[in-house]
Amino acid sequence: MLDPKLLRNSIETVEQGLKKRGSSVSMSVWTKLEESRKSLQSYTEEKKALLNSLSKTIGNLKVAKKSSSREEKEALELTKEVKDKSSELDEILKRQKDFLLGLPNLPDEDVPKGKSEEDNVEVRKWGKIPEFSFKPRDHLELGKILGGIDMDAGSRISGARFSVLKSDLAALHRSLIQFMIDIHVRIHGYEELYVPYIVNKESLIGTGQLPKFEEDLFKLRGNQEYYLISTAEIPVTNMLRGQIVNSKELPIKWVSHTPCFRSESGSYGKDTKGIMRLHQFEKVELVQAVEASNSEKALEELTNHAEEILKALEIPYRVVMLCGSDLGFSAAKTYDLEAWIPSQNKYREISSCSNFRDFQSRRMLARWKNEEKNNNELLHTLNGSGLAVGRTLLALLENNQLEDGSIKVPKALEELLGKSKIEVK
Repeated sequence: MLDPKLLRNSIETVEQGLKKRGSSVSMSVWTKLEESRKSLQSYTEEKKALLNSLSKTIGNLKVAKKSSSREEKEALELTKEVKDKSSELDEILKRQKDFLLGLPNLPDEDVPKGKSEEDNVEVRKWGKIPEFSFKPRDHLELGKILGGIDMDAGSRISGARFSVLKSDLAALHRSLIQFMIDIHVRIHGYEELYVPYIVNKESLIGTGQLPKFEEDLFKLRGNQEYYLISTAEIPVTNMLRGQIVNSKELPIKWVSHTPCFRSESGSYGKDTKGIMRLHQFEKVELVQAVEASNSEKALEELTNHAEEILKALEIPYRVVMLCGSDLGFSAAKTYDLEAWIPSQNKYREISSCSNFRDFQSRRMLARWKNEEKNNNELLHTLNGSGLAVGRTLLALLENNQLEDGSIKVPKALEELLGKSKIEVK
């Protein structure tokens, strides 16, 4: 959530940031609400002061044993008026908060302008794109040859955009998760968390999925307002909701593996075959919480941590900085890591690493204790996939395929998987 003071004191800055995002939100709604708030607040405070003065007068009259009936009648009328106006003010403040909850974060200054993903800026590349002496197969064909990807079974069990992994590919999927977590914990210094996959409405508001993107979520039926998580970012980041962290605990670095559930409501016709875009998939998520002055450095670090996994698996990739209009709702700046997919002859997103600055922490009231200033300050939160497991599996299969459809296992996974090659069944 944006700082209300920013809208009150520098609305032009907000409008420029929204324009960079390509947002069509009209600030005239806020302006009218703010005018009403100021008027009601001023009027209410004035009447409260008058009521306090009147109460003192009534007290003095009673001490002097004089009649105060006229003043008491006036006080009753004034009390009702203050109550009514206070209710109106509360309603205006609620509408202001609802408006703020619907506003996206403002892009950082160095975020490039642009209208679509075509305007994202490539920052760097790593790895050599494989050259095959044969026509490379896509991951779905490889999965069938290896007896490891069964989309038909997924469809029978659940419906479209579900899959079943079997045998060596199920083991490879599990090995990838273990490998990622081990690297992030042992080498990168993250603390591993096991978190709920079902969250309440407040958690989704905290990280920014609600109120705007409910259609992307799976909501559970029942008496409680529960939702399946669309990313581990939600439960992990909400560990901080309503908390005040000691400065000695910073930076906080958490890693968690969870399934993720997405309706993909806006993805009709996109990636309809295979495991590129499913309703249920796995991610290993990285979350950091830092002081404001350290969040830019933390984004570079977190992005590098995700990159290290791709390097260890020898998967060619590139890093792109998202333009303003391609940023996620809560993000101020985002780097996407895109892995090379031979069958598509292009790079595809495999991780998204973002700095949210104090946008999420203001929604969650997540703070840290600044002992030097003797006050509580909002944390800056960051997160990124380290990595999306299904897409990593996909990229590994396609980049490491051999002519007969077998797969060369990366050195980094040989010990975990217990083999150096996945043979055709």
